Amino acid sequence: MEIRAVSFLLSFCLFLFVVELVRREKLTFKYAFAWLFFSSVGVAAAIEPVWVFRIAQCLGFELPSNFIFFGLMGMFIFLSLLLTVFLCQQNKRNDRMAQKIGLLEREILEVKEVLRARLP
Repeated sequence: MEIRAVSFLLSFCLFLFVVELVRREKLTFKYAFAWLFFSSVGVAAAIEPVWVFRIAQCLGFELPSNFIFFGLMGMFIFLSLLLTVFLCQQNKRNDRMAQKIGLLEREILEVKEVLRARLP
């Protein structure tokens, strides 16, 4: 099987897999967007690889494979940074929620004390 066909199939299967995860609500679109974008780029590169060669040449890469490895490394760094940002946002939400739960528990205890004081 030709390498273009393999790369097309892998990229397209990744795209379909991410779409299916979003459809089943296992993954939100916010997290899926970057994966969909990069899998679409993979599909486009497999269909028409000429633009990969041209971009590699314009950026000064000796071999298009070096450009592809550089692009993949950049993609993984970008996805890692994106997931780190989402993780930090989730940690902030968790902290706020823990504080609110603590305040609610305190209010419940205060209400219980008031009710105990009123009952004979």
